[in-house]
Amino acid sequence: MATTASSTALSGPRAEGPGIAALLIKLRALIALLVVFAFFSVMAPNFLSVGSMLIMAKHIAIIAILGIGMSYVILTGGIDLSVGSIAGLSGMVAGALILNGLVIEPLGYVIYPSIPVVILIVVVLGGLIGLVNGTLVTRFGVAPFIATLGMLYVARGAALLLSDGTTFSNLVGSPDYGNEGFPMLGASRMLGVPLPVLIVLVLALAAALVASRTPFGRHVYAVGGNARAALLSGVRVGRVKTAVYVISGMCAALVGLLVASDLVSAHPASGETFELSAIAAVVLGGASLAGGRGTIGGTIIGACVIGTLSDGMVMMGVSEFWQMVIKGTVIVAAVILDQLQSRLAGAKD
Repeated sequence: MATTASSTALSGPRAEGPGIAALLIKLRALIALLVVFAFFSVMAPNFLSVGSMLIMAKHIAIIAILGIGMSYVILTGGIDLSVGSIAGLSGMVAGALILNGLVIEPLGYVIYPSIPVVILIVVVLGGLIGLVNGTLVTRFGVAPFIATLGMLYVARGAALLLSDGTTFSNLVGSPDYGNEGFPMLGASRMLGVPLPVLIVLVLALAAALVASRTPFGRHVYAVGGNARAALLSGVRVGRVKTAVYVISGMCAALVGLLVASDLVSAHPASGETFELSAIAAVVLGGASLAGGRGTIGGTIIGACVIGTLSDGMVMMGVSEFWQMVIKGTVIVAAVILDQLQSRLAGAKD
């Protein structure tokens, strides 16, 4: 009995429901993208201009990178509410390293790392925070919602402590310290394409291949589909769950670097509500909050929907308050569609 259940769990995403309704729900992200894009093309001035498209592509890249990490977490049945705060803290750490360097008080030295080293330090920091999240969930049995909500406040508080709540500005570095070039990460282009867009394309391709072609990817789906069956099949459930939080933390740190680089400044409040956009992108892209179902490609399309919706409303002059209402409505609608998709899949089974 256990073997049968395990085989089912290891077979990947659950089967979808039959009929046109199931097909429409499955393709909801693509349909929503077409509708949103067509609407703003007509209603928003300059929506189709090259400049607007490039700016929107950078915003979508930010949501997509967070969404990639969040996808892995949600595929295991978890949730990571700390990604926005990790992004904010990461930008602040990068700013502190560039402006103040690493202070080694016992020796009286101050070391100014080069930009590649700053990036490495910050991404590793994001991974370590993710490791703490994963450890809280797997070793101490803390619910993912509670563990990552606590980390949200810890990371936000740490970001505020780094600068007493002020902004690290003018992060251009100094030739005397050999740490110039940080703005290139978020603001430069290759062949006319913003670098963050190229980064997300590479990350999305790698993440999709890992999810669909590697044992780790199959284990992620298996843990989300049926953790007990996966455990009986020999999957190290705890390690898989911990690893996805590490991935999510590293993606959030990368986002923090890109945002700080693009703005050439870092603020402790940067990254607020990023977690909601990432969750919305993943769920709208077809992933189940219960775990075991979803794709990286769907998340990228979901990120395109959220990014297009956000920028389109800004171009139309929609107030920030109404933007929050509309985004919240989209998230609730995405969750309802997720429940409908699960019921249709259950009806088929």
